[in-house]
Amino acid sequence: MTAVGVAGQSAEQDFSSRLLESSQTLSYDPMTEIDWDGPLPEDQYGLSPEWSTLYGTPLWDELTEQQRITLTRHEVCSMMSTGIWFEMILQQMILRDQYVKNPANSEFQFALTEIADECRHSIMFARICQKLEVPAYLPSKLVVELARGFKTLATGEVAYGGTLVAEEVLDVVQRDFMRDDRVLDVVQTSSKIHVVEESRHMKFAREEIKEHIKGKSKIQRHFSAALIAVVAYVIVSSLVSPKVYDSIGMNRKRAMDAVANNEHRKSLMRNGCAGLMEFLDEAGLLTRPAIALYKRVHMI
Repeated sequence: MTAVGVAGQSAEQDFSSRLLESSQTLSYDPMTEIDWDGPLPEDQYGLSPEWSTLYGTPLWDELTEQQRITLTRHEVCSMMSTGIWFEMILQQMILRDQYVKNPANSEFQFALTEIADECRHSIMFARICQKLEVPAYLPSKLVVELARGFKTLATGEVAYGGTLVAEEVLDVVQRDFMRDDRVLDVVQTSSKIHVVEESRHMKFAREEIKEHIKGKSKIQRHFSAALIAVVAYVIVSSLVSPKVYDSIGMNRKRAMDAVANNEHRKSLMRNGCAGLMEFLDEAGLLTRPAIALYKRVHMI
């Protein structure tokens, strides 16, 4: 192996080692960190109201305070259900990527650590939805079936790119939830846990993307960019199920029309995803077709 190869491998291992050390010193157990037996104050939101899909629209002004609270609780559980769905996908992709690799490498060990984190996060989200007595809001059947193919076939920068966009989008919203005293304590605490631990996962995904994209041809890079953008489009579109509006007795079509024209929410998404778009651009994964898809879900 050349000196450059050894140096590159060493740098990659050092990076993974630092992530491992971080996971050992700054990790949380949701079962003990969250007050699962605590009350759910009737006047607290499920998420920061500014992140509600209807906030900033005339429909929001029509809702009673209790309807707003109920809606946000269903919205946050919809996000958590979507999070569980995609965390299960990324666990399978990471396992496949690390299959029969050297277990002595810190990269391998951190990958398994990430899977363990994601398992805890999924259980945490599931218990919160159970506590709030909100039904599971799952993606459409078409999306679920298409995802079966994606999780089976996606590799390299596409797998880690899909992982990154999912984690970044949740990170954007949860950074507001964790600091907002208007939000239920279980959501604040779970958001803090997820933000802290997912920050390592996002760093890992970014490094993996940079490693896998090296040496790829223009055609391969454009293909990967398009696939990652498709994943982002599906995830963002699936975050809040149209069924949540049934919880407050609202006409679903009228609510969806309001969401489609909600400039406030579009602005929040664009601002929150600026860092992600900058990274994808630097990695050569922000092509014209990809940009068109990101624009459709207001990530750019």
